[in-house]
Amino acid sequence: MTTSTRGTRVPAVLVLEDGRSFRGRAYGAVGETFGEAVFSTGMTGYQETLTDPSYHRQVVVMTAPHVGNTGVNDEDPESARIWVSGYVVRDPARTPSNWRATRTLDEELERQGVVGISGVDTRALTRHLRERGAMRVGIFSGDAVASDADMLAKVKAQPEMKGADLSAEVATKEPYVVPAIGEKKYTVAAVDLGIKGMTPQRMAERGIEVHVLPATATADDVYAVNPDGVFFSNGPGDPATADHPVAVMRAVLERKTPLFGICFGSQILGRALGFGTYKLKYGHRGINQPVQDRTTGKVEVTAHNHGFAVDAPLDTVSDTPFGRAEVTHVCLNDNVVEGLQLLDQPAFSVQYHPEAAAGPHDAAYLFDRFVALMEAERA
Repeated sequence: MTTSTRGTRVPAVLVLEDGRSFRGRAYGAVGETFGEAVFSTGMTGYQETLTDPSYHRQVVVMTAPHVGNTGVNDEDPESARIWVSGYVVRDPARTPSNWRATRTLDEELERQGVVGISGVDTRALTRHLRERGAMRVGIFSGDAVASDADMLAKVKAQPEMKGADLSAEVATKEPYVVPAIGEKKYTVAAVDLGIKGMTPQRMAERGIEVHVLPATATADDVYAVNPDGVFFSNGPGDPATADHPVAVMRAVLERKTPLFGICFGSQILGRALGFGTYKLKYGHRGINQPVQDRTTGKVEVTAHNHGFAVDAPLDTVSDTPFGRAEVTHVCLNDNVVEGLQLLDQPAFSVQYHPEAAAGPHDAAYLFDRFVALMEAERA
C-alpha cells in the first residue's frame, strides 16, 4: 500500500540488515519496500537505471548528491516500467530543468508505486556498503514507520539475493521482433533474461532483425527463427540458479553458432564453459567503470550493473568442453573478469553494458565484433 508524498515532508527511515539506520523524508510513494541495498556511481542516466530489469529486487542508492534535475520523459526508459524496488537520494531536484521532461522524477516514482527516501547522507551510506558489503534493506515511510526492532525484523525476513532466480520474472512472456533498420543483413535470436530496450536497437542499427525470446525459450525455440547469431542478455539474480539458460547456451555452443552475451549472459557463458560464479562484496554499478580490452590493450569507460562475477583464471588459456577459452576484459579497479571468448569457435561475452543506455559509447564496437563473427561464419 502506497500513497503520495508530493508537497509533504513525510518522515522515512532506511534500515539495513546489520541494524544501521538512516532517517530522512519520503520520496516517491509512501509505504514500505525491501530489497538488496546497492549503490550506483552514475552522475546522470537515472531514468535508464530505474527501468533496467537487472535492478529487480534492489534498492538503489545514488551516490551523486543531486538527482532528478532533468525530470522524466517517455523516450529514455529501457523497459515498460521501473524495476528498482526502492530509491535513495540525498537532494532531489525541486524543479526539473530539461526541454524533454514531461514530469518530475518523484511524480513518476509515485505513479509507479516506488517507495523512496531523500535527505539521506548517501556518502555515509555508500561507505558503509563498501565496507560491509551489499545487504538486505527496507525503506519505511508514513504509517509504515515502526519501532527499530520491528522494522529490522521485517528486513531480516526478506530473501537474500544470493540464490535468487529472477530472470523469468522480468523477461518478456511472448516473443517479439525488432526489425532491422534499413537493409536486413542478419537474424539474431536474443534470449531475454532482463534485456534493455537499447540492446536490440543497437543490433537493428547494424541491419540485424532481432527475435527477442522469453527466458524460458528452449534451444528448439532459438533455432526456429533460423538465426545467424544468438544473443544472451543482461538480467537480475544469481547466475548459479540459471540452469535452464546454461543448458540452452551449451546447445548453441555445440552447434557453433556465433554467440554474444552481456552481463548476466556473460555469467551464463562462464557457467556453460565450466567456470564458477561468485557474489561480489558490493558489485559494480554506474557508468564510469574502467575496463581494459586485453585483445587490443585499450581502456574503456563502461556502464555496469552486476553483483556477481565469473571465476576464471586471468592470465592463462583454459581448456573447456567447447575448446580453448580466455579472459578478454578485466576491470582495472579490482581485476574482476569482465569478458570471455572462445578461441576455437565464434563466441564471446562481456560483463558490462555496451548498449550505452545510459553511459559512454566506448564499448559500442562490441556489436560490430558480433556482426564480424556472423559475417565470417556466413563466408
